[in-house]
Amino acid sequence: MRLQTRSVQNTGIPTASMADIAFLLIIFFMVTISFEVDKTQVGLPKTELRIEIPKKSAYVSVTKNGQIRVSGGDEISVPVPGPQEVLSFAADVVRRDPSKAFVLKADREASYRHVDGVIDALKQAKAEVIYLLSDQETVESEAGQ
Repeated sequence: MRLQTRSVQNTGIPTASMADIAFLLIIFFMVTISFEVDKTQVGLPKTELRIEIPKKSAYVSVTKNGQIRVSGGDEISVPVPGPQEVLSFAADVVRRDPSKAFVLKADREASYRHVDGVIDALKQAKAEVIYLLSDQETVESEAGQ
């Protein structure tokens, strides 16, 4: 009786679809990621009232030392020298989208002169909606004090 020798099969992990899986994961993360357009660190004033702001708003930030940063809502914020540049920035945003909301994010220790200059610039640019960003003070935080 003659015995046949069996062919040896190579064992291994099929890697043909690994590139497809990696590509799909990259696409997934690119679609689902969201960037924060205004990363200016400010200490916000306290408030009890909270209103949701639109996601694609334009941002204007004023730090406690008077530095002003602007963002159209789609790009990272950039510093500007003063309220005149805020006026030209806001006028350009309003020209492109007249119903665009503006969010003013001012530090609680910022000089009123700087904040008032920014608000005046937004009004002169004919911004229809201006939100003043604040830190919500909840009932639980008041009870803990």
